[in-house]
Amino acid sequence: MITKLQQILDEAVARGRKKLAVAYACDAHTLTAVDDAVKAGLVSPILFGPEAETRSLCDEMGIDASSYTFVDAKADTECVALAVKAVAEGEADILMKGLVPTDKYMRGILNRDAGLFPPKGTLSHVSVCEMPGYHKLLCISDVAVIPQPDFKQKTILIKYLTKVAVELGIKQPKIACIAPSEQVLPSVLSSTEGAILAKMGDRGQLGNVTLDGPLSLDVALFAESAKEKKVRGSEVAGDADCLLFPNIESANVFFKAATHFGGATMAALVMGTNVPCVLTSRGDTPLTKLYSIALASLMAK
Repeated sequence: MITKLQQILDEAVARGRKKLAVAYACDAHTLTAVDDAVKAGLVSPILFGPEAETRSLCDEMGIDASSYTFVDAKADTECVALAVKAVAEGEADILMKGLVPTDKYMRGILNRDAGLFPPKGTLSHVSVCEMPGYHKLLCISDVAVIPQPDFKQKTILIKYLTKVAVELGIKQPKIACIAPSEQVLPSVLSSTEGAILAKMGDRGQLGNVTLDGPLSLDVALFAESAKEKKVRGSEVAGDADCLLFPNIESANVFFKAATHFGGATMAALVMGTNVPCVLTSRGDTPLTKLYSIALASLMAK
């Protein structure tokens, strides 16, 4: 079982280089992450953007771009369209956002004519978190795409979490449905839906998972809290592999608090597309971006 982000990188490298299509790759942050991935033996990049400007920036940064493929395109939306087309047609294995704004990147992915997003599909986001205070990797959803997932969407998010966890070598992931309290509170939607999802999990309706809810965050992650609060009979409490958050606010706050206050390192990707798509924040570190490329490479077929 993979327990460190570095192991994701090592495993992805062992499976061979993937072709990475980068949309609007003309900023230092993106180029640093791409260069790190190239040096690690992870990818062969195709950079969509203003070629002269991008080559000049590579020279300024001391990046040897002799093995890179450049596709000259001026506008950010054009870059996204061309990069999406490349991965949809099998010319590349992974899509990555460059300097282009997230909304334009997502619109390119969701374009029905592009062939990257299945009809009636659900787009979501899964992050893999390595925290100094937790004993293994933690998969979380959804911090970036669905503001308020409804019940059906939550069942799909559980499938995405499971898919990533299984790729990490966890045969039967333990998934916690996060709510304000481990007690079932009829007036709190995350509580009642967590209880229903847990029962569905018990009956095998959500795949080969061990699922419990509602669980407060401390109970899901710390056995001492579960013991103190007298939570009995839970195989998930204190040992969760995955956290399903009730909304984007709670998930995003956890993501940023874990990163900035908890010393966590992350990897993240978009789920629900035909190929893995890297979606990182401008504020993410080059290491997080490298691990995100590695995670997408691991998920690529």
